[in-house]
Amino acid sequence: MSSLSALPPLDPLLKKSAKRTRDIFASCPDEGLNDDEKSARIRLSVKLNDEYKEFRELPAALMAQQGAVGPARPKEQRKAITAGPSAELSDSKVIARIDNTPTPQPSTFSTSSKLSQALALHKTTRTIQPTYHPPWKLMRVISGHLGWVRSVAVEPGNKWFATGAGDRVIKIWDLASGELKLSLTGHISTVRGLAVSARHPYLFSCGEDKMVKCWDLEANKVIRHYHGHLSGVYALSLHPTLDILVTSGRDASARVWDMRTKAQIHVLSGHSATVAAVACQESDPQVITGSMDSTVRLWDLAAGKSTVTLTHHKKAVRSLAVHPTEYSFASGSTGGNNIKKWKCPDGNFVFNFPGHNAIINTLSVNSEGVFFSGGDNGTLTFWDYNTGTPFQNMDDVPQPGSLEAEAGVFCSTFDMTGTRLITGGADKTIKVYAEQSR
Repeated sequence: MSSLSALPPLDPLLKKSAKRTRDIFASCPDEGLNDDEKSARIRLSVKLNDEYKEFRELPAALMAQQGAVGPARPKEQRKAITAGPSAELSDSKVIARIDNTPTPQPSTFSTSSKLSQALALHKTTRTIQPTYHPPWKLMRVISGHLGWVRSVAVEPGNKWFATGAGDRVIKIWDLASGELKLSLTGHISTVRGLAVSARHPYLFSCGEDKMVKCWDLEANKVIRHYHGHLSGVYALSLHPTLDILVTSGRDASARVWDMRTKAQIHVLSGHSATVAAVACQESDPQVITGSMDSTVRLWDLAAGKSTVTLTHHKKAVRSLAVHPTEYSFASGSTGGNNIKKWKCPDGNFVFNFPGHNAIINTLSVNSEGVFFSGGDNGTLTFWDYNTGTPFQNMDDVPQPGSLEAEAGVFCSTFDMTGTRLITGGADKTIKVYAEQSR
């Protein structure tokens, strides 16, 4: 123990050793450091040769297409790199020595006026003329619901349509006459979504009571329930070719169901707020969702995962509309530039539909390119879908007995021919609009 305590402390010895080591190496510098300039040139020339040799000249096929436009490459041979005495040589100086700037050639335009004409032509904006659409007018007002009409769906045979409302009742109406054919009761809260199958005699409904129901239209009763949503279900959509149903709601998820077995295939999770709109189409993306978290997501149905998230909207996305023939869709929210058009399958932004400054509750589009948007304040706008040009603005007139504030439009759909538009609103009525004859 006495011998250990007699040893000197370690820290001063370490510092002393490090100082001596530094002094030794500082006193005899590396002789190879004098070759800096030469090695820099060699290293840079090798790098230029390795990385840029293939791109100094275009391939013969592209060269033939290029033609003699703009400055040509200099014809003289490149000078070899020669090592010579110089002061400290920076990388930029080495590059300047290796790569001579090509000499400019005169323009192929014969006169400056032709060049200015070409530039002016290039800068000219080419505007697409909108297609003419005849104006629309209100043809029929149908009363019968005792609450806000929140959902509407047209039967594929175009003979009747169904509506769901805050009075918890689903009503079936004759499309030609507007007469009530049937009332279906079973939901215990507002019916928020409806869809009629094109391949089965089924009507699907969802509501704020967390229920998703399948109605057999031959027996007019519920034959299946789809259990799984943790809160109100706000939207549903049927896949056009597969026997699956997609629903979405306040639990910030969209759920994919097997129509027949009632099994839950996928939970499409990723949104951080209520998923207020969902749409299905035959080709990718087969499922599109719009959420109150102000995003639109495109989903890979096979994997059950989100492929693209569109973050262009500033506020909650409440509505979606997929074009029946064109490979595109539109989304609507609130605030400025609140209706946007997107191109499938990657969700490329096309343009905004400007001017409808309201909370957009519903969007619909027909195969003729008539695009409809309905606002929470009762404003209706008809657009040319191809150019985003509005061709008609209208106001929803509240029916007698309703407050002026009850002019909101909540749901809309075109019939199968695209010549009639059915809307449901806050005044508890269903309105049918039609094209005026030319």
